[in-house]
Amino acid sequence: MSKRVLVPSVIGLVTLGALTAGGYAMASTATQPTVENGTAGYTAPSQRGEGKLSFTADVSDDSGVREVRVVAWPASSELDPTESELRYVDEAECRSTSDETSHCAYTLKVTRQDAADLAEGTWHVSVLATAKDGGTTFVPRAATFDVTR
Repeated sequence: MSKRVLVPSVIGLVTLGALTAGGYAMASTATQPTVENGTAGYTAPSQRGEGKLSFTADVSDDSGVREVRVVAWPASSELDPTESELRYVDEAECRSTSDETSHCAYTLKVTRQDAADLAEGTWHVSVLATAKDGGTTFVPRAATFDVTR
């Protein structure tokens, strides 16, 4: 093979490789999910029925939302859950509002016995959102609420 053919072939391969790598980098530039409008609340049980702890948020990702995991914890406990710990907690129910966004809600029923054991004061809600493309976002304090008797 002559040097004339070899040099242009190498340049062509390098150029093709750079274009392919650049295209791959652009195609794999996934965004991370976003968690917005997070609100939480606590309703104490009454003589008429159970109370509840609730959390809602809008979660978005360009690939869609696979799941949202939620845990509530009292600030006084200093638990401060980590992202890896949230992989094993309850899942919120998410309803798609578009191809990219879901409205997610988590509700935990609270009996009078449960309420008696809850720490009074400020509570935090931690969230782990996972997109359909595998991207994750951990929000250590997505919302705050108060537990009172």
